[in-house]
Amino acid sequence: MATPEQIWADAVLPTRRLAGLALNPSVPESVLLRLLLEAPLAARMVLCRDRALPEAVVDAVIQHPDTRTRSFFARNPHVDPAQRVRLVDDPEWFVRAHLAEGPQAAALARPRPLPDEAVVHMISTYDDELLGGSFYQQISAGLRRSMPTHPVAKVRRWGVGEWTSLSADTRAALLADPDAEVRGAAQRHARYEDPAWVESTLPDRPCHARTDLLLHRPLTRAVVESVLSRPVGKEDKAMIAVNPTLPPDVVVLLAADPDPAIRVRIAQRTDLGPAERRTLMTDPHPGVRLAVSVHPALSEEERVRIDYQVPMDDFFIHHPAPEVPRDPRTVRRNALSHHPLLRRRAAKDHLLTPDLVARLASDDDLGVRVLLAQNHPDAPASLLLRSFLEYVGPERSHLTTRPNFPTDGLAVFADHEDPEVRALAARAPETDPTTVARLTEDPDPTVRAAAARHPNLPQPRLAALLDDEELAHHAAANAALPPDTIRRLLQTSGRRARPPE
Repeated sequence: MATPEQIWADAVLPTRRLAGLALNPSVPESVLLRLLLEAPLAARMVLCRDRALPEAVVDAVIQHPDTRTRSFFARNPHVDPAQRVRLVDDPEWFVRAHLAEGPQAAALARPRPLPDEAVVHMISTYDDELLGGSFYQQISAGLRRSMPTHPVAKVRRWGVGEWTSLSADTRAALLADPDAEVRGAAQRHARYEDPAWVESTLPDRPCHARTDLLLHRPLTRAVVESVLSRPVGKEDKAMIAVNPTLPPDVVVLLAADPDPAIRVRIAQRTDLGPAERRTLMTDPHPGVRLAVSVHPALSEEERVRIDYQVPMDDFFIHHPAPEVPRDPRTVRRNALSHHPLLRRRAAKDHLLTPDLVARLASDDDLGVRVLLAQNHPDAPASLLLRSFLEYVGPERSHLTTRPNFPTDGLAVFADHEDPEVRALAARAPETDPTTVARLTEDPDPTVRAAAARHPNLPQPRLAALLDDEELAHHAAANAALPPDTIRRLLQTSGRRARPPE
């Protein structure tokens, strides 16, 4: 079965024109319904997957006879989950699997959760192999919290996965659950909290299982001693250095380890003693000094005495909001810190108060400013634009999706040397037609595509682009496309964009 990428690669020019119509914001509902009924698969894919749809079109998609068409809609990130979930009992497993897998989107936020009752129905009736991948991300936080005590046994079995955050009473109830599969899952999780069991099952070779046990599970003294004296893998000591059950005397021992990578990990432990902190504050390795410089037990006065260098090559990206909000006092303390890394931590918080937003928006650290722009819903327009101009790392384009990213005033960037910045001019309503036309011939394909959709594009150039193999679908998506051209494309199945001569 062809992948979506192959379907698009195989689409001929008439089909790409119809795919552009499917995205055109000016076409009426009747055009969308006709495309759904008559257009080739590639155009139906774009229609059902890449835009929000009117309710009447959704109704038609749900009833569409083609499995692939329905499956594209099952993964549409632009529609309400309550619309997608209408496919929950689709007769084809392929559609149900795509619904469970969830949307594929360029956006970085988690997909919006499916309705709780639909999730319970899917867990209760779908084969387990359909519920892997990103299905868990489509479960609401409220349902996840209720899963360990849910009346449906299969749902409780999912709830066991929250074992480390469950109360003693809830754990006890799951260990005595009337359902054998729930009890078994609970017993497996309980075993991981038994140091003796961890020791008995610890693999004697480097592997994922050994890594998980050394990093996260309670360790006996014998396991710790074996890692210190006879490590199986070169990373063994670094793994136990972050294990929360590491004995205090071993924390002290590893704080003086000759390997700076070990000391970096020890420096991040919250149980690090004051004597070890003081020693690491003057460690000869810069990475160790940087790691201990953000230790929560240090005062601001102690931090400023540390000789550390803040890296500027980090990725300043979007971070989904945690389900449990961060402690506002800690966030404020970090925002007011002299340490840029602590201010960067604060800048990721989606719930920053207006005074802290204003303060961090003018921070002298690029990372602070960009992280605030990437994450806070009220990041000001001036900060968003400045961040886009100054930051060239991963997820730069996410900045343009933020609620306050400006459109006015961007025409001045039409001749910028950076193609991503030049493309901003195609977002500006005031960009003049001559400039828009010139940008459709830009050396960069992203700039050309954006300009082809600009409503100020002169009509002769717009008509010419409908014959361009690369830009035809962008031109057909242009809101300024004349109604008679739209009708002609529909009547000829995309084969004729211009009137007959």
